[in-house]
Amino acid sequence: MKDIKETQTEVNGLPCRIWEKGEGEPLGFLAGLGGLQKWPPLLDLLAKTRRVIVPSLPGYPGALGHDLLDSQLDWVLAAQELLQGAGLAGCDLMGVSVGGSLAAEVAAIWKSMVKRLVLLAPLGLYDEAAPVYDVFTLSPKDLPGMLCADPEVYTALGEVPEGADAAEWRIEQIRAGEAAARMLWPLSNTRLEKRLRRIVQPTLLLWGGEDKVLAPSYAGRFAEAIPASTQVEIVPGAGHLADLDAPHAVSEAVRGFLDEASIA
Repeated sequence: MKDIKETQTEVNGLPCRIWEKGEGEPLGFLAGLGGLQKWPPLLDLLAKTRRVIVPSLPGYPGALGHDLLDSQLDWVLAAQELLQGAGLAGCDLMGVSVGGSLAAEVAAIWKSMVKRLVLLAPLGLYDEAAPVYDVFTLSPKDLPGMLCADPEVYTALGEVPEGADAAEWRIEQIRAGEAAARMLWPLSNTRLEKRLRRIVQPTLLLWGGEDKVLAPSYAGRFAEAIPASTQVEIVPGAGHLADLDAPHAVSEAVRGFLDEASIA
């Protein structure tokens, strides 16, 4: 992966990978379900104007230690330690899906840790009228179509790159799935709604218009619960991982929000 700097930090004494690319003001990124096995197009677009820093959560590709985290509090503390170790204290932060849930928790609890907040289809709430889809019931062949409007973009992200060890690559994918399951048990309902009122940072909520995991109606619930200045944008034609489905639309929305918030 060209021009990507790789370092690491530690969470609970175990290594977690950090990817970095670009120049300018730092922008942290916490990935969605399964983490990042490759550098996706969205981050290239954001790195044109920002120094994009992508720390890997425990158990996600390039990181260990998910088996030490047994509760939601464990995961929130690990996320804060990870961001601190990546040099992202006081910086803008974007989180996707479960990464968005943890980004919101950090912003709510440690206000000085996050300057401005971007949440793309964050998990953490539960509405009986629009239940969250349990992705862990799906077979591997059905998962891409549930997470993305275009299943091929998710499938391509998980393909073994040239020169990589296929067995080790598969082990990383299994480990990432285990980590996501530990984060989300019980599925999605982490009682985040009780803490959203503590978010004081300017916040952008992004949602794929075709999200099959978490209905776009959740965007309104998040916006109502966050007292800070909040913008909501629906990305037409994109699924739950809109960062993969529609990188150009998502990057434009993120950069526009951050530019506008910096002027304000």
